[in-house]
Amino acid sequence: MSHTAHIPSHRKPRQRASKSALRAGVAGGVLSTIAVAGAAGPAQAEPVTQTIEMPTITSGISTAVAASAQATQQVALDLETQANEDAAAAKAAKAAKKAHAEAVRKAEAEKKAEAAAKAKAEAEAEERAERASRTSERTTLSASAGSSDSGSSTSAPSSSSNVSGSAASIVAFAKAQVGDAYVSGGTGPNAWDCSGLVQAAYRTAGIDLPRVSQSQSTAGTQVSLDNLQPGDILYWGGAGSAYHVAIYVGGGEFVGAQNSSTGTVQRSMDYDRPTGAVRVL
Repeated sequence: MSHTAHIPSHRKPRQRASKSALRAGVAGGVLSTIAVAGAAGPAQAEPVTQTIEMPTITSGISTAVAASAQATQQVALDLETQANEDAAAAKAAKAAKKAHAEAVRKAEAEKKAEAAAKAKAEAEAEERAERASRTSERTTLSASAGSSDSGSSTSAPSSSSNVSGSAASIVAFAKAQVGDAYVSGGTGPNAWDCSGLVQAAYRTAGIDLPRVSQSQSTAGTQVSLDNLQPGDILYWGGAGSAYHVAIYVGGGEFVGAQNSSTGTVQRSMDYDRPTGAVRVL
């Protein structure tokens, strides 16, 4: 053997081709992965960024839309409230105007009614004064005629005196009520119906008459209208079915509570001729 044959070589042994190929493949694969990742990285970065930012943009828009809707709703409510207030104010003003007009109308009506009542009272007072004057004149004339005829005598002077004594209070009471109001069912002291006045007048003479005109028309002796005395009861309608009564006060006149338009009046018998008469005294 040669001297060199036994000396080991210091060169590394040559690797096998398969290992070299494997290592080259692994390295290529790693480099390919890095290259693919590098190429794909920028392409995927933008979608990720947009996915993160979109919720933020959408939330802001939603908040703005909600705020705008709320503001719009508040404006609508304010407008509706103002409209309601304006309508209520207009309605109140209209009602106040109507109430004022009604108050003015009532005040004017009351004023006219008072003026009419005053005028009516004055006219009735004048009429009563005239009647009283005429009655006084007739009384004076009758007294003068009686004194001038003192030489002759009447058939029943005493009985006439007795009747006139009771009739005087009845006639005086009836005349004192002239001008009072007529009210159906009225029995005084300031408002009467026809039979209520007659009953009250007779009560002053201590005589209690029935309350209604039908009964009063038969409460005494039937007398002719040509033979009346003061205090006799006049009636209209049939005896027992009379619908109206009054008191004969002498001089061809009567006092009666006629109706709601005229009230209690003194009238001539020619004004409303009665049907008949009864004498209670």
